[in-house]
Amino acid sequence: MIKINVEVNNKSWHKKIKNSKQYFNKKLKKIPKFIPFLKKKNAVFTILLTNSLNIKKLNKKFRNCNKATDALSFPAFETSNLKVDKKNFIYIGDIAVSYEIINKRAKRNLFHTEFDKVWIHGLLHLVGYDHIKNKDFFKMSRTEKKILKSII
Repeated sequence: MIKINVEVNNKSWHKKIKNSKQYFNKKLKKIPKFIPFLKKKNAVFTILLTNSLNIKKLNKKFRNCNKATDALSFPAFETSNLKVDKKNFIYIGDIAVSYEIINKRAKRNLFHTEFDKVWIHGLLHLVGYDHIKNKDFFKMSRTEKKILKSII
C-alpha cells in the first residue's frame, strides 16, 4: 500500500486538481503491481505542488543548479539498504512539482497527463530507479509507460 502527503503552496494547483488527496489515492492503488519494491512494503511519500520559483530555490539548494525544472525527487534512503516489516509504513521521500512547467507542457497534451508523467517519474526515483545508463533508462521508461497506461 502507498500513502501520500500532499502539500500545496501555490493556489494555481487548485484550478486543475480540486481534491488532490482523492486524485492521488485513486491512482496509487494501481501502482504497486508495477514496482517490485512496493509490492511487499507499505510506503508513504510527500508531494509538494509548488511553482517554478520554489522549484528553482530547491534545485539551487540541493542540486546546486540555479534553474527551474519540472520536478525534483528526494529519496529518503538507498533501496538496497532497506529491510522493513510489511506492517510498518516507511517514508520513501519527497517530490516537488512545478505548476508553471507542467501547465506550459500541457499546451501539447492534457494537464493531468503531463502531471501524471512527472510525479510517476519522481516516484520511480524515490524507489531506486534512475536513467543514467541506457539499460536503466529503458527499464524506467517501460515501467513509467505501464503505470501511466493503467492510471489514465
